[in-house]
Parts: sequence; structure tokens; C-alpha cells
Amino acid sequence: FDPLLIESKTPATVVLMLSSPENEVLAKACDALYKFASKGDENKLTLLSLGALEHLYKLLSHEDPIVRRNALMVLGIMASNHDVKKLLRELDVTNSLISQLAPEEDVVIHEFATLCLAHMAVEYTTKVKIFEQGGLEPLIRLLGSPDPDVKKNSVECIYLLVQDFQNRAAVRELNVIPPLLGLLESEYPVIQLLALQTLEVISKDRETRIILGENKGLDCLLNILENNELSDLHIETLAVLGNCLEDVHTLQLIQLTGGLKKLLSFLDVSTVPDIQKNATKAITKAAYDAEIRKILHWEEVEKFLLSLLESTNDEVKVAASQAISAMCEHIDSKSVLGLQGIPQLVKLLSTDNEEVKEAAVTALTNLTTASPRNASVVAEAEGIEPLMNTLNAQRDGAVANAIAVLTNLSLQEPSRVSIQSHGIMSALAGPLRSTNSQVQSKAAFAVAAFGCDADARTELRNAGGLGPLIELLRSKNEEVRRNACWAVMVCASDELTAVELCSLGALDILEEINLSTKHKNKFSEAALEKLLDNNLSQKYSRMGYLSSSNIITNGFYDCGQVKHGKKFLSLEELSKQELTDRRAIIFINAK
Repeated sequence: FDPLLIESKTPATVVLMLSSPENEVLAKACDALYKFASKGDENKLTLLSLGALEHLYKLLSHEDPIVRRNALMVLGIMASNHDVKKLLRELDVTNSLISQLAPEEDVVIHEFATLCLAHMAVEYTTKVKIFEQGGLEPLIRLLGSPDPDVKKNSVECIYLLVQDFQNRAAVRELNVIPPLLGLLESEYPVIQLLALQTLEVISKDRETRIILGENKGLDCLLNILENNELSDLHIETLAVLGNCLEDVHTLQLIQLTGGLKKLLSFLDVSTVPDIQKNATKAITKAAYDAEIRKILHWEEVEKFLLSLLESTNDEVKVAASQAISAMCEHIDSKSVLGLQGIPQLVKLLSTDNEEVKEAAVTALTNLTTASPRNASVVAEAEGIEPLMNTLNAQRDGAVANAIAVLTNLSLQEPSRVSIQSHGIMSALAGPLRSTNSQVQSKAAFAVAAFGCDADARTELRNAGGLGPLIELLRSKNEEVRRNACWAVMVCASDELTAVELCSLGALDILEEINLSTKHKNKFSEAALEKLLDNNLSQKYSRMGYLSSSNIITNGFYDCGQVKHGKKFLSLEELSKQELTDRRAIIFINAK
């Protein structure tokens, strides 16, 4: 047949040419489709609707390397489209793509096969297939490719794959660390960035952190931090180092080589809020381990955290406050942070930012718990008034922690008197009505702490706080219920409050609690006893006896035994009743 020259500008015609038995026609058709698909998503969808994908998939196994290469280029460029990816998954192309990663294949084939896999590895099902079909090993091998595009696509694909923990263990076994560390020296920032992001994900596993240390990876990371020209990589580098801080073994390695000092001095001079925030979050996570807290204290991490409280960035202040909370578990840190940090944290209570307020007051709770010295520092820093104002904060965490700090302060008489003069019991009436169990628990506990003062009990009674306190006795939360019982026991110390508590139904609820083996506690039994001992008329009516320590005074009356569930009437209510033929009510009025 004499050569026939066809000129076509219609994609449909070119797609038909993909069925040709001639290699040259196939190669040229694929080349034309690659240029067409490169122009945008609309063109990719046009080719999809014309059925080009099925033909291109078949060409992946074509014997001619140029046809195979050109077909793969079209698939690689089209795979960025969501609908194309969907059909590629249905066609199950992963195995064919992985087979294109063989060492003898052309670098362009490697480039577009890895590009296609990187686009598809976003989906969990494709991740599983790549793992099962042995795709990890060739991808890791291609991290050492001389071509930067192949490196970039391979590391991006690995980054997406290691989001799944199964693949994290697999890449570790396949020795991914050395080639990833090698990519940190690439001249292309995008490759360095992807390598760091991959290292950040896989270094969440302890075994990987150990391998990272053995391969001098920590030095590589610290070198990046020391290089100001690589400042665009500092945030990701810190994220990897942050994971390493969580491991005692790795942290000791960093400390022994002077790396921890380098890291903290770098953080000290950095003014980038994201770097400060991320580094501080890493310290917070690490500080949950006692051994790590000890190491961080030796390296004087407290200085760094205290300096961040002065930051103008709210997110940094939050992160610093949270790290201070975590470091408080170390007794020496608690002392250092208390003395220097409390005045700064007290200032933060007056901020308009609710998140900062909550983080600061939480740090104050941790600093003042079991530390009379730090509690004194809060009072000296004029912290009582801002703490009282924080009881009106919008966030429940801030309210709960403000109550906790005030309760910690109440153990010292001067602070207690000052807090009561600020009207603590009236202020607690609101939190007692909260729907948040943490706020309820702390509020009830505070009532128990401050309620041993007669004036404070009167204040709570006048503020209408007894009603919501009694409601907390019904709580399904064990801690709330226990603290409410304790508060009722303390408040029942005087007759007026005891009588009001009884009239609001406290006795019935406490009796109900004490009948339940699950809900009963030592405070519920003590509260019931205290209520009756300070309301002898009701005790005699309920129990039919008084103990030797119960002394009858003016106002006692005997109205006979009241059946369970029936209301115990006050003298006033009884006096309004009509005369009956029932036994007379005896009323003691010696005056």
C-alpha cells in the first residue's frame, strides 16, 4: 500500500488510531494525545469520554518501547484528573505500572510510571495494591535515580504510601532511610521537602528513629537548621526532630553529641512563629516521659519556654503554656517555671484570646497543684482578680482551671480571705449550673473548700447556689457526684443551710444514693449524717431516735414519723394546717 498521509485535528480520530497495528502510527497518535491532554482538565475528560484510557492501558504491554513510553506519558499526564484515576483503578493498572519500574527501562518510562502511581496513591485501595504487588522496593530504588523528576515522583509516592502504618514498617525493612537522607542534599527544594515530610511520618515509629540515629540522620537534620539558606525547610526539619525528642534513647544521643544544645540555641534566636510553635508542641509531647523531662531540664528548656510567653503571636503563647503544663511534672522545673513564669501567665489571663486564656490558666493549675510556694507567687502577682474574672470565660476548660487554681490558693489563709472577699461563692453559682462535667466537678470541689466558712455558706445560700449543687448529686459522673456530696456535707455544718438543703430535697437524693452500692461513697454517707445532725427535728422524724451527741435547742419540734417519700413540713407549714384528732405536735420554745 502506498504511504497515506492523514492530517487530523479531531481527538476522536486520533483515539481511533490507537487501534492501529502499525507502531509508527501508535507512537505518533500517543504523542499527539499527550500534547492535547497537557492543555487542561477539559481535554483529559474529552479523551476519557472517547474511550482513550482502555486503549492506552493495553499499549502498556506493547513490545515496542517507544509506543509503550508514549502511551505511558499520556496516562501519567491524565492521572491527575479524579475521574481518570477512578477508571484507572477499575482497570487495575497498578501491576502494569510497577512492571515499568524495572532498572532496564528508559528514564522517561520511569518518570511517567512513578508520576501515575503518585497520582493514584492518594487512594487507600491503591496504596494496598501497590504494597501487595511489590511496588515499594522499585520505588525506593528509584530514589537513587539520576533523573530529578523520577526522584520527585518516587519520593512523593512513598510519602503517600507511608500514611498507612503497614507501609511504614515495610519501607523501614527495605532500608529507606539512607536514600531519603541522600535526598536532603538535592538541589531541588521540592525533593528535599518531600523527603523531610516522609521522614516526619516514618519517624513516628521508634524503630525508625533508632535507624535514623545510626545513619547520622540527626546530624543531617541539625545541619539543615544551622544553614540559613535552607530556612524554607526548617519547619519540616523540626517536625522530624520533634518526633525524635519523644524517644529517650534518641534524645540521649542528641544530647551526647551536643545536638540538643544546638537545637535549643537555634530555637532561642528564631523569630518565625511557626517554628517556635511547632518546636514547643514537640517539647510538650516529649515532656510526658519522666526521663525526657529530666534531660530537657538539664538543658534548661525552661528559659526557652518562658521567653515564648512574651511572644506577640497567640498560637506561640498557647503552645508555650501547654509545654509549661507538661514540664511541671518535673519538680525542679515546676519551681523554676513557677517563680519566673507565674507573673507572665497571670498577665495572659487578661487577654481577649480565649484559647490563650485557657492555656495560661491550665498552666497555673499545674504550677500551683501541691506547691504552696507557687500558690503564694500567684497571690503576690495579684492573680486573684484576673482568676475571678476567668470564671466568666467562654471556654469550659478555662473556667474549670480557674476554679482549680483558686481552690489551690484557698489552702493559704491570706489568699483564702482575699478570694472570699472577691465573692467566690456567688461566682461559683454559675459554674455549678454548667453542663460540662469538669466544670461541675471543680465547682463542687471549690464549694467544699470554701464552705467551711459560715459567711461563705450564707453567701452561697443567698446566691441561689444550693439548688444547682443538689442537682449535681444526681450526676451520672462519679467524680461530680462525689464532690457534690462532699460540698453538701461541708455546707450542712450550720442549721440554716442544713434546713434549706433538706427543703430542696437533698435528703431524699442522698438516701437514694446510699441505697445503691454503685453510687454510694463515703461522702454521701457523711453528708446524710451531717444534714440530719444539723436538722434534728427532721432526723427524729425520719429515724425515730437521736444520738447522745444531738443536743435539742429552741425550735426543735416532734411531728411524728414521716413516711418515706412524704414531704417533711416546716413549722410554718404545720401551723397553717386545720386542727385534727391526730397526736399533738410538740414544739420546744424555752424562751
